[in-house]
Amino acid sequence: MKSPGLQSAAGYPPVGGGPRPLRVVAMGGGTGLSTLLKGLKRYVSGDEPGPGGRSVGELCAVVTVTDDGGSSGRLRKEFNVLPPGDIRNCIAALSEDEALLSRLFQHRFHTGAGLNGHSFGNLFLTALTAITGDFAEAVKRSSEILATRGHIYPSTTSDVQLEAVMADGTRVAGETNITASTERIVEIHLRPADVQPLPQTLEAIVQADLITIGPGSLFTSLVPNLLVRGIPEAVAASRAVKVFVCNLMTEANESLGLSAADHIRVLHEHARLRVVDYAMVNRTPVPSDLKAKYAAEGGSQIEVDVAAIEKLGAKVILGDYLETAEGVARHATDRLAHDLLRLASQAAAAGR
Repeated sequence: MKSPGLQSAAGYPPVGGGPRPLRVVAMGGGTGLSTLLKGLKRYVSGDEPGPGGRSVGELCAVVTVTDDGGSSGRLRKEFNVLPPGDIRNCIAALSEDEALLSRLFQHRFHTGAGLNGHSFGNLFLTALTAITGDFAEAVKRSSEILATRGHIYPSTTSDVQLEAVMADGTRVAGETNITASTERIVEIHLRPADVQPLPQTLEAIVQADLITIGPGSLFTSLVPNLLVRGIPEAVAASRAVKVFVCNLMTEANESLGLSAADHIRVLHEHARLRVVDYAMVNRTPVPSDLKAKYAAEGGSQIEVDVAAIEKLGAKVILGDYLETAEGVARHATDRLAHDLLRLASQAAAAGR
């Protein structure tokens, strides 16, 4: 790692002659990744110094592309494009102008033959893919238009589908069918299996000071990124601080009964490598009324089994990361981002 005072590989000079800005890679999908990006965005380019006096010089999101339901699924089938939904959420989360352009990108049509159910951002990305002939280029151009504070990379530009092996031995194909199943997921595979990542993704991982995995649906948002050949190897070899950001609650069709340590074990088993140094987990109890609501849907607060996590070689960071709004448990993104950057800053200062 370069010593403080040298320009970073991303081209960002030290702010005011101080410590080199951090390079951050956030991996995942679904609403969990976009929520985390909103918290990290405020520290990009030195607008607000992060913990330890370090801002974020480069923020990259690595996003899974296996969604086959809703608007994304329809566009995927009709236009043979990669599913744009999770990418769209990340672009909106990192947009400079969340007040208008971001709202436009997230606007969903509720009427109109052929339009009903589609979001404007999904249609925009699909059209731009047709114009540029390349999905990754369409994502780049869209990010430029919305002046995003970061780079967004699909984990692969190959047309991939998820296949799950369930506890009863059956195999279920397609993310929508997998999440709808009542059987417990044992393993997830990509079909086809031998797909390649974007070179930019691997470069971002190599250069990173901090790599986060999560929050997000364990088997359909987090694991798929680690199934793309080259990505888990790059993460394991990176000198970055690697942090698993644990979900707050279990999901009945994804992680029912799984503890925090179980989540890490699943990640390592699918990556076939150790990709987690730290586990950032919430210690705030969920209010009883909200707990009852989740229980009715088959979910519960994730058990934080500290000893089991440490046996997997990961250090535990306990924090008050729970917020409740509109009857939903959410991560307190500001506190989460603060603690993540503090951890990365401490490691960078120690010459890691």
